[in-house]
Amino acid sequence: MACIAVWADASALTAHATTEGDEMPRSAMSLEVLRTERIGPHMIRVIAGGPGLAEFPGTDHTDRYVKLLFSPPGVEYPEPFDVEEIRRELPRDQWPRTRTYTVRALDHTTGELTIDFVHHGDTGIAGPWAAAARPGDVLRLLGPGGAYAPNPAAGWHLFVGDDAALPAIGAAAERLPRGVPALAVLQVDTADDHQDLPTEADLRVTWLHRADLPAGGDPGEAAAAQLLDAVAALAFPVGDVHAFVHGEAAAVKGLRRHLLDERRVPRDALSVSGYWRRGRDEEGFRVYKQEERAAEEAAAQGR
Repeated sequence: MACIAVWADASALTAHATTEGDEMPRSAMSLEVLRTERIGPHMIRVIAGGPGLAEFPGTDHTDRYVKLLFSPPGVEYPEPFDVEEIRRELPRDQWPRTRTYTVRALDHTTGELTIDFVHHGDTGIAGPWAAAARPGDVLRLLGPGGAYAPNPAAGWHLFVGDDAALPAIGAAAERLPRGVPALAVLQVDTADDHQDLPTEADLRVTWLHRADLPAGGDPGEAAAAQLLDAVAALAFPVGDVHAFVHGEAAAVKGLRRHLLDERRVPRDALSVSGYWRRGRDEEGFRVYKQEERAAEEAAAQGR
């Protein structure tokens, strides 16, 4: 999912910086691909397992994420794989490339871990890897981290996101109590990209399609406006909400302002952060987040 094109990091997830959560383990584990499934025109599901999965801890977080480790072209690492030793002994350009992904499902009983990859062509690292993955391929990762799980005491739940947030939203929907009201506003390319979201909750989903946006203009601004307009048009149920809002960083920023300032959602009832930034790969997104953080700190000091 990482590349510089418009949908470069559409599903490359970043650590959820808005709330404290699990500390990311520093030692890598190695899994093997068991099978893959194409669950939509732009989504590939990879199911991995093997003896290494026994080391993967269970967590209560439905947004739990891992950092996948990909070797640069032409670079092979000695076994046993030790990411800390690699970073000590090898030059930086030979270090593994990391891409951050949500765990869609974990089942220690069946020995399976599921990760969904957005795939928009051959550009990038993780999406093309998933498209080419075959049973027996090695998948190395660090993790898990995580920070969010739906509050079972909430009066209702709100989910807003794009393709990148679908795995975490799907995992959260499965955790909702029976009959609890929930609204979801989900943005994908076309109707062919819709997914079933199994849940016992009373979940009502509004699907938005980027293919419906008018041609011309800035596609990022248009997509952000489409999401914001849809959320602004929602009739919120009565009761305390617990909201999960994640996706492209610029779109999320506008949604955050709307929910905090106009809808008066309490900050502690809102899990919100950008998962990716249009036009940047994961390394570039880290720089963007640092720039945004520095700007916010400077603005706070100037008040």
